[in-house]
Amino acid sequence: MYTLAVKRSFTAQHFLIGGDWGAENYWHSHHYTLELQLEGNTLDTHGYLVDIVEVEQHLMRVIAYYRDKTLNHLPEFKGLNPSIEHFSRILAHTLNEHILASNLTALTVRIWENEIAWTSYRILRNA
Repeated sequence: MYTLAVKRSFTAQHFLIGGDWGAENYWHSHHYTLELQLEGNTLDTHGYLVDIVEVEQHLMRVIAYYRDKTLNHLPEFKGLNPSIEHFSRILAHTLNEHILASNLTALTVRIWENEIAWTSYRILRNA
């Protein structure tokens, strides 16, 4: 099994809702680190799992959309607590829709909200 990973950082804001989480209930920023991992059993004719330049382009477009935004105000978070768990799922599904390599068997998004806390969401693909 091959795995290719690309990592980028960006800043976005949120405030947690639906519970009493102290300071997290108030608007604040996080310096997020997003790691995208792609898995597959076979390489393409060039010896690549997937074109890393294409993956980076998709990743940078997604990050540009979220950079410096307040997650609570975005339509995909409507009615949701903007936790990193929800964020990782939303990011995984968005990237999965755009990265079309047929040899991929799984896509995982891991997002760090600080130096000690991360979550991930994995999508298994038919290969």
